[in-house]
Amino acid sequence: MKVKIHLPKINIYALRKLIFLVIAASLVFSFGFYFGKNRSSVSSISIKDFKIDKATPADKQSVDFTLFWKVWDTLEANYFDEGKLNPEKMVYGAIKGMVDAVGDPYTVFLSPEENKVTEEDLQGNFQGVGIQIGFKGTQLAVIAPLPGTPAEEAGIKAGDYIIGIKDDKKGIDRGTVGITLTDAVAAIRGDTGSKVTLVLTRDGVTDPMVVEVVRRDIAVPSVTVEYLGDDKKVAHLKLLKFAGDTDGEWETAVKEIIKSGADRIVLDLRNNPGGYLQMAVDISGDFLPNGTEAVIEESSNGSKNSFKTSKFPRLTKYPVVVLVNEGSASASEILAGALRDMASIKLIGDTSFGKGTIQEPRQLEGGAGIHITIAKWLTPNGTWVNEKGLDPDVKITDNVETSEDEQLLKALEVVKSL
Repeated sequence: MKVKIHLPKINIYALRKLIFLVIAASLVFSFGFYFGKNRSSVSSISIKDFKIDKATPADKQSVDFTLFWKVWDTLEANYFDEGKLNPEKMVYGAIKGMVDAVGDPYTVFLSPEENKVTEEDLQGNFQGVGIQIGFKGTQLAVIAPLPGTPAEEAGIKAGDYIIGIKDDKKGIDRGTVGITLTDAVAAIRGDTGSKVTLVLTRDGVTDPMVVEVVRRDIAVPSVTVEYLGDDKKVAHLKLLKFAGDTDGEWETAVKEIIKSGADRIVLDLRNNPGGYLQMAVDISGDFLPNGTEAVIEESSNGSKNSFKTSKFPRLTKYPVVVLVNEGSASASEILAGALRDMASIKLIGDTSFGKGTIQEPRQLEGGAGIHITIAKWLTPNGTWVNEKGLDPDVKITDNVETSEDEQLLKALEVVKSL
């Protein structure tokens, strides 16, 4: 039996630019997946049944693959448990290692199973603990807990560092130094009712915190609206994500606000980890004149591409302030930066996360996928937020010792004065 094993060829479908903040422990803003109809399974076939084509492709003649095949052959000849030598998994592992070697935590290879998870999470219904994760420097960190989820109820907060993960049922007990986003996802995710223990550190807290979280089914809306103030004239418009269902929910919320009689808006982007770049541009178009620059994409060669609004703005008559915190990232920062730079709208709260790169998802044969960092983005005034974030105009940190939402109260005070 002769089977050729090749690295998957990129099979590009219609793509949407994605600000891929995180592969989240319970929520991933990603792209769809495609399962090839002719995908062959090798899980039940011995590696010794394969005749491997080791010829170097014509366009890769300058690359020495000798060591790769020597290791392959050494495993095949010497590993004691032949049943564990699965060629498909070995190829996927090699590809994953190649992509990880780039050293960018947001450029990742996804096996078919992992790629499927990104699609499920994009729909907004999943099983997990309810946190978005990313990296601050090289350390795995909580971008934000989702409201009403086990993570929030367990006291996990935006900005916490995850230094350890333990799951007895999965046989996991590890630190997070050098962990990849996909490995972190696999460790933290799990079935409803199962438990995972996270070891966290927090600025201002001396000792590590050990938090056990019980996973459950989670459904996350994109947009919520409530009306605040004695006269209920301030619309508290909370945008939780930029995902597949956000457009429809945003349309419903905007129409409701216009009919409500509200005369001011607090746009709340706290703990919003991002999502689609174009969606952030589209939403900014409700606050900015048609044709206004919302974000700049800068490629590695220095060329720039400007994204501009292209819709009739429906909310320009309303005084607006924007709430941000360290859980506001990527597409949230694009929206906040555009509104401040182009409409002088004040940002209130804490410094945002600082995710300033753009990822493009591509589908590969067999249902696998890859997310590649293709560019960085800048606010219209040319600010690159990466690892710095957006500093608010009115800085106020919520006091965790009280039940009051000081940031929201400050936002109400400021917007009422406009």
